[in-house]
Amino acid sequence: MEILVLVLMILVCFNYLLKQTNRKPYFVVLSSVVCALFMGFMWRFAIEQSKSQISEWITNTKLMLDVSVILTLEVAIQIAFCILAADIQTSKKVKPLTIRIYKILRWFPGILIFPVLFSILVNVIFSMPEISFKAIAWSMAVAVLILIPLGTWGIKWLIPEKEIRLEILFYTNALIAILGIISTVNGQTAVAGVSEIEWRVLLGLIFLVLLSLPLGVITYKIRINKIIKKVNKL
Repeated sequence: MEILVLVLMILVCFNYLLKQTNRKPYFVVLSSVVCALFMGFMWRFAIEQSKSQISEWITNTKLMLDVSVILTLEVAIQIAFCILAADIQTSKKVKPLTIRIYKILRWFPGILIFPVLFSILVNVIFSMPEISFKAIAWSMAVAVLILIPLGTWGIKWLIPEKEIRLEILFYTNALIAILGIISTVNGQTAVAGVSEIEWRVLLGLIFLVLLSLPLGVITYKIRINKIIKKVNKL
C-alpha cells in the first residue's frame, strides 16, 4: 500500500508541473513561492508527526475515504479543464461562459500538491534528526522554489506541443483517479455485495439499454441529416 501511495504522490507532482505549462511565467513563479512558503512554515507541524502516525493514517479506512472524496473532486476539476481546453481549441465558435469557466479552471493549481509536500517534509526531517528542523524545512523551500519552474519549463521543452501535454494531463488524471480509489479504499467498500441476482433490476436495465440504443441511433441520424442539408445549401 505504501508503494502505491508513493506512486500516487509522484503522479500528483508530475500532474502539478504539467498543469503549470498552461500558465504564464509570472503565475508559475507565484505558484512556486506559495509552495516554498508552505514548505518553510510547516516545519513546526511536521516535527509533531511520526512515521507510525502516518502509517496509521494510511490504514485508517474512514480517513482515507474522506481523502478519496477530495482526490475525486480535484481529478474531476482537472479533467473538466482538459475537456474545455480541447473544446476551445477545436471549436470555431465558443460560448463566453465556456471561456470564463476555462479561465477559472486554468488558474486552479490543485490542492493535492500540498499534502504531498508536507509528507515529503516529514520524511526528510525524520531521516535527518541531527540537523536543525527549521534549516531542513527552509532548505527544501528553496529547492521547491527552484525545482517547480525548472520542472515546468523542462516539461514544456520536452513536449512543446500543447495538445499532447493536454492529452497527457487528461490521462494522468484518469490514472490518479484509478490509483486513488485503490489506495484510499484499502480493501474496504462502502456497500456490501450480495450473492442473489435482482432479476427485476436486471431486466429493467436491459430494457433501458434496448430502448436507449435505437433512440440514440435515430437522434444521431437526424443530426447527420441536418448537417448534410446545411452543407448542401452552401
